[in-house]
Amino acid sequence: MTPPLLTLAGASVHFGAVTALREVDLELRRGERLALVGANGSGKTTLLRLLHGFVPHEGRRTLHGAAPAVVMVFQRPFLLRLTVRANLRLALRLRGVRRAERGARAEEALARVGLADLAARPATTLSGGQQQRLALARAWALAPDLLLLDEPTASLDPGAKREVEGLIERIAGDGVTVVMSTHNLGQAKRLARRVIYLDAGRVQVDLPVERFFNDPLPAAAAHFLKGELP
Repeated sequence: MTPPLLTLAGASVHFGAVTALREVDLELRRGERLALVGANGSGKTTLLRLLHGFVPHEGRRTLHGAAPAVVMVFQRPFLLRLTVRANLRLALRLRGVRRAERGARAEEALARVGLADLAARPATTLSGGQQQRLALARAWALAPDLLLLDEPTASLDPGAKREVEGLIERIAGDGVTVVMSTHNLGQAKRLARRVIYLDAGRVQVDLPVERFFNDPLPAAAAHFLKGELP
C-alpha cells in the first residue's frame, strides 16, 4: 500500500441552504487514479474543489507528508491573453519557481504535450483540444503531487479526446495522483483504477474499477450505469 496523500473525514459543504456534499469520508493514496461519476448536480465538481481546498467545509481535510502540491484543471481552462509560452511562465512565476528555471521548464512541458511549435501564438487562439493540452502542460510544469481534472475532455472531438486521455495517462504514469470527474464511463474504465459514484452529495459507491463495472451495485448506481453505458 502506498502512503496516504489526503484524507477527508465527515466533510460537508453548504452553499446557503443547499448541501452540496454530505459527510464524505475519503482517503487518497499516492499514485492513485480515481474517477468521480454521477449525474449533474451530484457533487463531483464540489468534491474536486474541496480536495483542492477551494471551498469552506465542515469536517476535516488533512494533507499528509511535506505539503503536497495540488493543481486543478477546470472544464474550461482559464487562459490569459498572452502567448502559450507566457501562460506557462507566469504560472511558474506564481508558484515561486526561480526565473532561471522557468524557461526550460515551460519549454519541456510544451514539448511533452506537442505544443512547442505553437509557443509564440496567443493562447486564446488555440482550438479547444489544444487549450486543454496547454492547461495540462501548465499543470504538469508545476510538478503536482495531486492533479484534479474537472471533465477534462468535455465538448472535445474524438481525436482531441484521445490526445488528452493520452496526456493524462502519461502524467499518471509519472506517479502523480489523478482525480477526475467524468460523464464518460468508457473514459473511467480506460484511465481510472478506482471509481466513486456520487448521488445527492453523498458517496454511494467506492470500488476498484473492475468491481464497479462488474459487481452488483446499489439500485441508484446500477440505474445510472445502465443509462450511461451505450
